Amino acid sequence: MKKTFCFVFAALASASLSAFAQETAGGPANPITASEKGIYGYIAAEVIGGAEQMPEENYSFKPTPEVRTFGALVGHIADAQYGFCSEVMGEQAPVKDIEKTKTSKADLVSALKGGVDYCKKAFAGMTDAQGAQMTKMMNFNMAKLSILSLNTAHMDEHYGNMVTYLRLKGLVPVGNQQASSQPPPKK
Repeated sequence: MKKTFCFVFAALASASLSAFAQETAGGPANPITASEKGIYGYIAAEVIGGAEQMPEENYSFKPTPEVRTFGALVGHIADAQYGFCSEVMGEQAPVKDIEKTKTSKADLVSALKGGVDYCKKAFAGMTDAQGAQMTKMMNFNMAKLSILSLNTAHMDEHYGNMVTYLRLKGLVPVGNQQASSQPPPKK
């Protein structure tokens, strides 16, 4: 009985390891780019969700006089999508000055979604090798994937700002609602 159990256990372990090895070997052809693209998509969805969640009347809200309005923050994030990603694609940004020219929620959310779609084009045909190609941005030579990563970090930083604005207006950000609906753990 013990010999049979050991044989069955060894066979199952071997099959599991073989399946794991095949899954690992069959991973994405460009794992660095795929990882960056996934992180970007997640953060972009959170930012768009926050922009859609804030009511129109609060787009002019400023927590303090020294900071942007919520609408200007959304415009700034949209501008950055075009700015960073146009550098990666080697072209002039097709849209500029959103922060300075758009004020309505509908226009700003539309511009933000357009900027995210534009950046998805920068990721679309990117390989890890292409992502390693150097280009100039802000007087620095940077790898293209570093620029895309910097854009994601910039957007994530401002998502943190958005969360503060939303919470000051009594709103729980969409991305936090499921976690917030859970009772606190018992001590």
